[in-house]
Amino acid sequence: MGSYLSKLPAEGVTVHEKAVLQRLRSLQLEDNSVEEGYVYVDDSKLEKSEKAAQAISKSRRPEPISVVRAEEWQDALLRDPKNRLALSALSAANPRSVLTSRAAKISEQQVFNVKIPFEGGPITNQRQSGRCWIFASTNVFRVALMQKYGLDEFELSQAYLFFWDKFEKSNWFLEQIISTVDEDLDSRLVQTLLHEPLSDGGQWDMIYNLVSKYGLVPQTLYPDSFNASSSSVINSIIFTKLREDGLILRKLLSSSSSSTMAAAVSDAKTRMLKEIHTILTLTLGPPPSRDDEFAWSFTDKAGKARTVRATPRAFAADIYSSSFRITSDTVAKMVSLVHDPRHEPLTLLTVDRLGNVVGGRAVTYVNVDVAALKAACVAMLRAGLPVFFGSDVGKFSDSALGIMDLALVDYELGFNVSLLGMDKAARLRTGESQMTHAMVLTAVHVDEASGAAVRWRVQNSWGTAAGSDGWFVMSDAWMSEFVFQAVVDPKFLSKDVREVLDSEPTVLPLWDPMGSLA
Repeated sequence: MGSYLSKLPAEGVTVHEKAVLQRLRSLQLEDNSVEEGYVYVDDSKLEKSEKAAQAISKSRRPEPISVVRAEEWQDALLRDPKNRLALSALSAANPRSVLTSRAAKISEQQVFNVKIPFEGGPITNQRQSGRCWIFASTNVFRVALMQKYGLDEFELSQAYLFFWDKFEKSNWFLEQIISTVDEDLDSRLVQTLLHEPLSDGGQWDMIYNLVSKYGLVPQTLYPDSFNASSSSVINSIIFTKLREDGLILRKLLSSSSSSTMAAAVSDAKTRMLKEIHTILTLTLGPPPSRDDEFAWSFTDKAGKARTVRATPRAFAADIYSSSFRITSDTVAKMVSLVHDPRHEPLTLLTVDRLGNVVGGRAVTYVNVDVAALKAACVAMLRAGLPVFFGSDVGKFSDSALGIMDLALVDYELGFNVSLLGMDKAARLRTGESQMTHAMVLTAVHVDEASGAAVRWRVQNSWGTAAGSDGWFVMSDAWMSEFVFQAVVDPKFLSKDVREVLDSEPTVLPLWDPMGSLA
């Protein structure tokens, strides 16, 4: 659709504004070099420009909106018949639907020349919950189990891990409240903790913590309850309880004598956790004990009735198939790569106070450039292994079409405005983008001439009504901009990337975008 691009009328610029504009032009910086998305600027020029910018900021007058100018813009806009057509179309429907590119829909086909031999099924559905990371990880784990037991379809219980994650995160939150008692209640750290005491989301290292402590069970033995598939109400209940408990603990820590404080805090926290456990048990159902043997009966694809007996932890430790290369040991060694251009490549990152199991593995990421992240994903797929990955799924995507493509919505056609003016680092710094959703890669189409990836096949957890029977396709350009994480076997990484795991991590604050849970 058309749009009117206006210029600021010369007569509308005040003397003061002209002076500001001239001063800004004089502050233009020269980029000495640009490499891998990083801009290097002379420090002396940067310091001088910052001081000048501060001076301008303090001296300029706040400007109200000019009603006369807005009316002039409107008149000029609607004189163009293309904009009158745009008005009719864009005001009567979702602008993204109106501006969806037909060419992008045609180009993003489910055709791939590198595909894992067994993708697993069925397509899962997290419904009205934020459990995507649990669904994505269990969809990776199940592939070996399905081949081992000869199954056409199989799901591990997402609700089982969800129950224990909620309980563990409650304990994690209370421990963070206790350890931050010296911080002011209004401090950014304490307020960040209280803002969201726990969430449905998580990370790969958190899954490792849960599976190593509690194991896995088939979904048929612990299916979703209403509150597992629609978690907003129990979240609200638990949030309120934990915030109240947090204040009680802070008061207790400030009022108890040193000789009785430790016991008093421990007793209070135990009572609080019992209440949370009660809420979870009555809303999600009592989960199987991690150390009690279960009996899982099923019919394999040959029509044979079978029964497997194991404890949840033993079942998780026995992820293995002779025809598939993922084992419980492989899962334990997986490495979480991220592409965060705000930080130098080959940097180990972690997030302060981010976790779920006290005493468990910390959440860590190896920061690499996007080419290295993609190369590791291709290597995994060539080896027949699915890839857990995290992305900002809401950007330039359509859940009904199952397409993620930078060219999917033509905002410039409709508004003469681009929404791709920021690079990935700028989007992270401004809160425009962060990891919001975890899914699984099962295939990639590679250009035979250049060897470059063209598009990727994505297994989502939004049910079969989304995408192409639940499957999505992601353009390689979209991956560069909106994929932040991929979990891979370290054997597919170069030596210099593996060595990063032994380095001292850069610790990011809890409110950093890399602290966002998929």
